[in-house]
Amino acid sequence: MRHRVIFAPALTGMLLGLLSGCATVESTANLSKPAETSTALLNTQFPSFVELVKASLPSVVNISSKKNQPGSAIVSLGSGFIVSGDGAIVTANHVIANAEAVIVRLSDRESYRANIIAADKDADIAVLKIEPQKPLPAVRLGNSSAVETGEWVIAIGNPFGLEKTVTAGIISAKGRVIGSGKYDELLQTDASINPGNSGGPLLNMRGEVIGINTAIIGSSTSHSGIGFAIPIDTVRSIIDHL
Repeated sequence: MRHRVIFAPALTGMLLGLLSGCATVESTANLSKPAETSTALLNTQFPSFVELVKASLPSVVNISSKKNQPGSAIVSLGSGFIVSGDGAIVTANHVIANAEAVIVRLSDRESYRANIIAADKDADIAVLKIEPQKPLPAVRLGNSSAVETGEWVIAIGNPFGLEKTVTAGIISAKGRVIGSGKYDELLQTDASINPGNSGGPLLNMRGEVIGINTAIIGSSTSHSGIGFAIPIDTVRSIIDHL
């Protein structure tokens, strides 16, 4: 039996109030350097999921992108995470691809129009920039090459538009090839990943992002127990090129 791989688990639907016009492109600093982080995230190991979630949730954002498609405007809902206090955000490229407007909503529900700084379709990675009124809490980027199969992880995102949803599981496999492109050595996890989780972080128990949630196996509307994340080491190298 041939498994169906869904490369675009972003939730789509009509959403009112999005701004029109094209997002602009601008230069960015090297984001492969360690991101700014809150004091809470400096702990080497969180004792439980509770503490890990409390520290990580403020750095995860909701992303709405109004896509310019012939005949109608489609709104894609996905996730992302803050990598620098001045408003740099990483997400999956398919969440914002062909967008004429991108809106980022923070955990405190403040919304900002985002600029698309850079994007890589092959790697399914995009970098956004907003101009916040105050410094934002940023996650730390981990080391995906050091991840072990069986290690506990959590995924945070907005599945089916349900903001601030947290799911937990383990790393089921590493270096998984699913035919997603030239950057195709993904982390596999059984943490629930559903439409709307796209672009959100996969975090280890140290509060470090080790992957970007990007694909699932099964239907486009349900969790099958098999999901995939782009290793954060790939993200670092791609951003250097971008």
